[in-house]
Amino acid sequence: MKKFVLAAVAASMIASPVLTAAPAAAAQRHATTVVKHKPNGKVVVRKKVVKPAPVQYRNWKRGQRFDYRYARNYRQIDYRHYRGLKAPPRGYRYVQSGNDAVLVGITSGIVAAVIANIIR
Repeated sequence: MKKFVLAAVAASMIASPVLTAAPAAAAQRHATTVVKHKPNGKVVVRKKVVKPAPVQYRNWKRGQRFDYRYARNYRQIDYRHYRGLKAPPRGYRYVQSGNDAVLVGITSGIVAAVIANIIR
């Protein structure tokens, strides 16, 4: 009985990475079914697989208005956790856009500085 239990535990440990990888791969693609009715009475069923668009980050420049709609994965960051960042002046904050740290005015949303590739 011990051998049977140990074999079942070993099989479950081996199979668990395989089972968790399948839903992750399926989540990256989206399948839709398209049904078309032709005038002659025929029905055409076609399966369509749609890949998500690759993530592209915007290259921010000084003086532009920072708009969160164009900044993927944007979030406010704490300057103390990153080596190359100094304390922001009053009325400004650092936000992350991709791998860049962007110094943005709080009320105006104007970009004051861009520190490229500081966030890994």
